[in-house]
Amino acid sequence: MLVVRHAVRAATQRAGFGLVDQTRIVTAASELARNAYVHGGGGTLAIEHVRRTGQRGLRLSVTDQGPGIADVERALTDGYTTGAGLGHGLGGARRLMDEFQVDTAPGQGTVVVALRWNART
Repeated sequence: MLVVRHAVRAATQRAGFGLVDQTRIVTAASELARNAYVHGGGGTLAIEHVRRTGQRGLRLSVTDQGPGIADVERALTDGYTTGAGLGHGLGGARRLMDEFQVDTAPGQGTVVVALRWNART
């Protein structure tokens, strides 16, 4: 997880995010990577710098080949957990980012794409 945190922190700095937004994005990435590791048996993280008219952002894509999420809405609900955690990871990561998408199916793995726009640009 430390490698994820360092890579995402460096990407947020290159994208010009302030310290508070850097912390939000790193926290979301850490939660998503942890979920992929614990529930998906591992996975990959892609970090992409994106632009739209007048704004820069950072898109994180976390992919695993695990069992998938049977009920995404339930999984996003605070307090719901299938493990030993507190059940705030997936929903918390969603709240920390501006855009959040979960693509999953039982037995097909999971892809979570989360994007944060830089309000400073």
